[in-house]
Amino acid sequence: MDPRENSEIPTTIQHHTLEMRILHPVFHVIEVIGLIVIAVVTILAGIQEVSGMIDRGVVSLSDLLMLFIYLEILAMVIIYLESGRLPIRIPLYIAIVALARYMILDMKEMSEMKILGISVAIIILAGAVLLLRYGHFKYPYASGDGRRGKPVIERNKTILNNQKEAE
Repeated sequence: MDPRENSEIPTTIQHHTLEMRILHPVFHVIEVIGLIVIAVVTILAGIQEVSGMIDRGVVSLSDLLMLFIYLEILAMVIIYLESGRLPIRIPLYIAIVALARYMILDMKEMSEMKILGISVAIIILAGAVLLLRYGHFKYPYASGDGRRGKPVIERNKTILNNQKEAE
């Protein structure tokens, strides 16, 4: 006899209520609409940033970092739409660039302690990215990439087959 039969923990999620079967697609549509709004607004903000650079006739490092932040936000939206999950590294990258941009803009008015604090925050965020990358490499997901993604094992098999065919 299977010990899971007497367990109170369900082995699969098959006991969805009628409300959840109705609400889940509705929430998914709201999620996609929200992501589209974020993408459109980010594109508009990028256009405004470029327009401002053209009007000023000058491109500063701060402007470039702002454009980089916009591109990272768009990448995050695309990854979320494709895989159904939000990779935590991208918001960490955005935070690092935002802190660097903040330091560049206000460095003249900052105290040494504030500069040191922001620098330490950037180092901590970079360390978190390294830990996440190491953890993902050392301990990859066995069940899948996300709720809409392919399982890691299937993806790795596909990559290996494509490499063998290329040889």
